[in-house]
Amino acid sequence: MADSVIRCENLWHTYPTNNVVAVRNVNLEIKPQEIIGVIGQNGSGKTTLVKHFNGLLKPTQGKVFIKEKDTAPLRIQELAADVGYVYQNPNHQLFARTVSAELEFGPRNLGLSEEEIAERREQAIEFFKLQPYRDLHPYRIGFPLRKLVGMASIFTMRPAVFILDEPTTGQDNITTRTVYKLIERLRDTGATVICVAHDMILLAEVVERMLVMRNSELIADASPRQVFSDYELMHSTHLTPPQITEFSVRVRPDRANLQDVKLSIDEMTAFTESAVKANRGGA
Repeated sequence: MADSVIRCENLWHTYPTNNVVAVRNVNLEIKPQEIIGVIGQNGSGKTTLVKHFNGLLKPTQGKVFIKEKDTAPLRIQELAADVGYVYQNPNHQLFARTVSAELEFGPRNLGLSEEEIAERREQAIEFFKLQPYRDLHPYRIGFPLRKLVGMASIFTMRPAVFILDEPTTGQDNITTRTVYKLIERLRDTGATVICVAHDMILLAEVVERMLVMRNSELIADASPRQVFSDYELMHSTHLTPPQITEFSVRVRPDRANLQDVKLSIDEMTAFTESAVKANRGGA
């Protein structure tokens, strides 16, 4: 089995300013090339948890390992090559005069050669389809595209792990679908992708594993089908599954067969067409 890229052992975090316990005794292992969703109500501890993965926060108790390296003595800069964090609001991340300069900053900060920096910039521009915007100031382009620039600026550093904080917030339908495809493409390049999100459709259609936080604790680590079909679990988090998933569970209330739980309109359509064909054949 592949080594973990992230491992938490009895992780606790207490904010010193108010003594609030934000993460309580989390044990967790994340493998290469997983696409993981992290959900929970505001204040549940999900953002605090993932900020331990790139060193923005350090454990109050317990350990966090990134590619088997203990994060406690490491600076954020030392973890940047392994874990990239894409902020919910790109305005908190972008600062360069042009999109191209933004894409060059990360690899230059890693000490790469100018030739390698230029190569990574061009690869990112191609990967994220940013050719028309390369010479524009990031704040001269629309918010949805600005979020893609934020993702591209992390892509140029080639981290093993991408943390995407609410990647579809503020996106229109076209760029939302683009983000879905990009997440899968990042995984295909070898990266692990962690999405902290309230977008349940994103989580249903893209992620393979979900971590559910409630009151600072990790209360579930399971597939989207298992999580979304668990009424008690979802009710306890005050979150709602995608409408198509709720509908599929009501149509087939026996949740023992998880394949009856549909995560997308395409899955529900295929199921309906199959059922109609079966009924016609038996008529």
